[in-house]
Amino acid sequence: MYGYTGNLFYFCGMNWIELTTHAALDALITASQQQPQVIFKHSTRCSISTMAKARLERTYQPISANFFYLDLLRYRDLSDKIAEHFHVHHESPQILVIKNGVCVYTESHSGINMDDIEEQVAA
Repeated sequence: MYGYTGNLFYFCGMNWIELTTHAALDALITASQQQPQVIFKHSTRCSISTMAKARLERTYQPISANFFYLDLLRYRDLSDKIAEHFHVHHESPQILVIKNGVCVYTESHSGINMDDIEEQVAA
């Protein structure tokens, strides 16, 4: 279901794109030149991570950005590459907003919320 508020369109719920390969990360970085890309690094064994994911999934997702889901337990090497490439400290859960190949915003744990993500995507 789609909605409209102000100048932004939204998708009700989350339309996650699973991030599983280094090639997909490279494609995400390239795509960020045209459209913001959001990465959610999630630990399936962490209750805080599960709560952050559930909080995001109860909101409206701006369709002006792609939202990627990284299971960092299965793809720890990819999580490490993200931390190294974007010069961010690894955390879990963690959200990153990528624009023009650069991480312009990162947040973790209870600081993760869609309002802040939306603000960064729209900026």
